[in-house]
Amino acid sequence: MKKRITIAVALIIVVGGGITAYLCMQRTKSESMPQSIEVPMPAKSPESDTLKQIPEITSKQLLLPRLAESDKLVLDTLAELITDKSLRNLFFGKQMIRQIVATIDNLPRKRLPVTVCPVKRAKGKFITEGSEDKKAISPANAKRYSAYVKIAEDIDAKKLVETYLSLYPLFQQAYEELGYPGKKFHDRLMIALYDLLNAPAIEEPIKLIQPNVFYLYADQDLESRSAGQKILLRIGKENSAKIRKKLYEIRQQLILHNRPG
Repeated sequence: MKKRITIAVALIIVVGGGITAYLCMQRTKSESMPQSIEVPMPAKSPESDTLKQIPEITSKQLLLPRLAESDKLVLDTLAELITDKSLRNLFFGKQMIRQIVATIDNLPRKRLPVTVCPVKRAKGKFITEGSEDKKAISPANAKRYSAYVKIAEDIDAKKLVETYLSLYPLFQQAYEELGYPGKKFHDRLMIALYDLLNAPAIEEPIKLIQPNVFYLYADQDLESRSAGQKILLRIGKENSAKIRKKLYEIRQQLILHNRPG
């Protein structure tokens, strides 16, 4: 039983960290970081009516660790399952489930605080190209995120969802502690997935402006997008396609596993 729990915790943390990693980019003075602004929730996704019918998610009788005491188990398991130490070192290793929950909660919003991310920032500075009046995101910038994308890309979506359902009480507890008593984390996760999958596919290079110390997207429609969508644009077209492919697989598995009856 302990071995089964260990594997379950590891899988959800590796995937949760991997999928949110590319959204937790290094933010320096040269990057676009508008002030914290709350925006309305996205329009209801096609899954909304289905979510209302989903039976209560249970732990499937797994003996889960306490939320506040789960980090050591998570880190020990990561050390066993991720042989590449450089990938293991991408994780902070503290309050990981809480940080994953907070990250997912903020993806559809205007701003994603760096402090909620479960992984370390991508190395190096945000890379641009072009003259001062014709700035654009450089293709070289995408290479900064390759290690994060690899973690997410290698995960089996079916196993991830099965593990997520087994560990759901921990995620729900973290979500309620975040300030949402009576609200379901699962609903928020589906909204975040829907928002990310609806990010626009834009041909590169993506143009920027710099009205002050921060870069902004030159296209006002892009600048008004959610934090998750804007960062999908920032990581490069190829990385974005890989991430969205994995997110689509995960969403399909969530719908399949949670279908009533």
